[in-house]
Amino acid sequence: MRTAVAVALLAAVAAAGVTASGSGQLRSVLVAVARAAAQLAGVGFVIALIFRTPALTPVYLTFMIVVAAWTSAGRLGGEPGTLLACAATIGAAAAVPAGIVLATGALPLTARTAVPFTAQLIGGSMTATTLAGQRLRDDVTTSWDQVEAWLSLGARPARAVRPLARTAAARALVPAIDQTRNVGLVVLPGAYVGLLLGGASPLQAGTVQLLVLVGLLAAESVAAALITRTFSPRLGTRRPGGG
Repeated sequence: MRTAVAVALLAAVAAAGVTASGSGQLRSVLVAVARAAAQLAGVGFVIALIFRTPALTPVYLTFMIVVAAWTSAGRLGGEPGTLLACAATIGAAAAVPAGIVLATGALPLTARTAVPFTAQLIGGSMTATTLAGQRLRDDVTTSWDQVEAWLSLGARPARAVRPLARTAAARALVPAIDQTRNVGLVVLPGAYVGLLLGGASPLQAGTVQLLVLVGLLAAESVAAALITRTFSPRLGTRRPGGG
């Protein structure tokens, strides 16, 4: 009951903030809070089922990748092939660090550890995919004269877009790099706080949080590289949004 009261009060503060700012996001904030509450309640039942039936783990993680890919593809224009490209990018980007951590035994290979850890990586990969893809599309649009200059010199589309792709990938990684570099100095991340609240020692919480942070940095680096390489040949053939 106390948690419900606290959540309601926090939602009211958020609503008051967006109302005072005149941003027009009141409805979005209220819908987001309601969806979060409903989705977390639902996912609680799903996670409990997975913990009882570990064989369902791949099914749940695949579902997460599909939803993440759908979200990123929607942000990137939803052109033919975009959904598949995002799914491949997010899946591969999350699989690499998850495989390393679980294969080395840094975390035990159980549903109780694999699901939450890999889910974090999928979320980070989705964010990097969206940020890098959006930045690349925007930069190609605004710098199309530069791309055309490369094409006129005989460069292939991917080569013509390469400088912009590098910038897009680099910018997409700024949040992950800053979070990793400033952990403990500016903010205590969610995994660390959650473990402390759950009774883990500061050393145990710090060890797990380090795995999460560096795993996210690895996943997002792979995602940014893959999506920009995938999109570069396509974006180098014609101006996004143009003819």
